[in-house]
Amino acid sequence: MHADCIFCKIIAGTIPCDQVYSDELVIVFKDIQPRSPVHLLVVPREHIISLSELEPRHDALMAHIMRLLPTLAKQQGLEDGFRTVINTGPAGGQVVFHLHVHLMGGNIRGI
Repeated sequence: MHADCIFCKIIAGTIPCDQVYSDELVIVFKDIQPRSPVHLLVVPREHIISLSELEPRHDALMAHIMRLLPTLAKQQGLEDGFRTVINTGPAGGQVVFHLHVHLMGGNIRGI
């Protein structure tokens, strides 16, 4: 855990979240500033700064996340489709420097 990382604090349970899914690799919760009716964050439990920091040892984790996304979307009622976004680095719009995937659906705005 990185002491100054808000997502690490959420994973540790020291900051509450509106959790919708959890397993040994990830935690999924609702974004506190949603850009669509459904806006979830899929966050690895391991602190990885960004997509640029991935290593071959993360291949199984990323495959797990990619395969989980359609299941989460379906559970949220997104039968007609959904959007996924990974912001990487400051110039890529990343604000929290802990890798995460946005899962959005419904009336998506501003992305």
